Amino acid sequence: MKDIVVIGAGKIGSTIARMLAHSGDYRVTVADRSDEQLAAIERHATVSTAVVDIADGSALRALLAGKFAVLSAAPYHLTVAIAEAAADAGLHYLDLTEDVESTRQVKRIAENAKTAFIPQCGLAPGFISIVANDLASRFDSLESVRMRVGALPQYPSNALNYNLTWSTDGVINEYIEPCEAIVESALIEVPALEEREEFSLDGVTYEAFNTSGGLGTLCESLKGKVRTLNYKTIRYPGHAAIMKALLNDLGLRHRREVLKDIFENALPTTTQDVVIIFVTVSGRKGGRLIQETYANKVYSAPVAGSLHSAIQITTAGSICAVLDMLADGSLRAEGFVRQEEIALDTFLANRFGHYYAQENHGARAA
Repeated sequence: MKDIVVIGAGKIGSTIARMLAHSGDYRVTVADRSDEQLAAIERHATVSTAVVDIADGSALRALLAGKFAVLSAAPYHLTVAIAEAAADAGLHYLDLTEDVESTRQVKRIAENAKTAFIPQCGLAPGFISIVANDLASRFDSLESVRMRVGALPQYPSNALNYNLTWSTDGVINEYIEPCEAIVESALIEVPALEEREEFSLDGVTYEAFNTSGGLGTLCESLKGKVRTLNYKTIRYPGHAAIMKALLNDLGLRHRREVLKDIFENALPTTTQDVVIIFVTVSGRKGGRLIQETYANKVYSAPVAGSLHSAIQITTAGSICAVLDMLADGSLRAEGFVRQEEIALDTFLANRFGHYYAQENHGARAA
């Protein structure tokens, strides 16, 4: 059994711990500064908890010493501190961050590391890059790669058509920070919440708009190889207009804590959600212009006998699959590892990656 530390005892961290514990191959220590959060962690013979403040560097390094890997399910602003502690302690590092600048810092930290540093191991960034790179690899030359992902309530009942299903800090960060894209073969930054579009899937209409971080490192990997590359978040129609009013007209982009307080006291959470994954790649094969699409919907489902939301399942399942592949030697175990280095077939064949599998959720390639 390998010893793992999970930083963060929230919805995703607790799901990661549950998945790993019930696999029978990992001993897990869940660390958080909140006694209340830790008290809610499922009791299991291979799961323990530790009260640790990430700001206390010596306590964090002591916790990590001798472990196989640390998985960060903490807010994005703690990413760099955890990565630096992992480098000092000499263990593998994986995270779920969507923050672009944090990932750049992790890449810098990994330059001289003898262990693997694998950021952005969630749904988007994460699995979405694995899918996009797999589709892109089938073409002789690329024209466009368009990636769309959303975690939505199945039964929206408010003006935003949205429920809290993930980190509030992470959602706000995605709506505010600049977004990377490739436009006419040039790597540029575009503003969040812009370039809105509508599309239909299975008879339901959605909107999609720019958000930050979902591309992960794919812009770097495909620069010079594709004319158009972008990532947009999927919501029900009307969401973007209200968010732009809140952030821009009311100035809440400069008062994130106020917006977070509003969200967390006005928007209920739900386990009745759906994760939509929609990737379209066009390019040339044998001289012909061809398009291939991957579309998938993942719904809430039981994990080890307990119901979990779709965003919990996809995010936790993804990072657990990457950890599993690292542990069994399927992934490079040194330096900075990009999500697009992971083969889609290998990911889906993994016991944790299987949560995304076609037979489970009706994914289809067209």
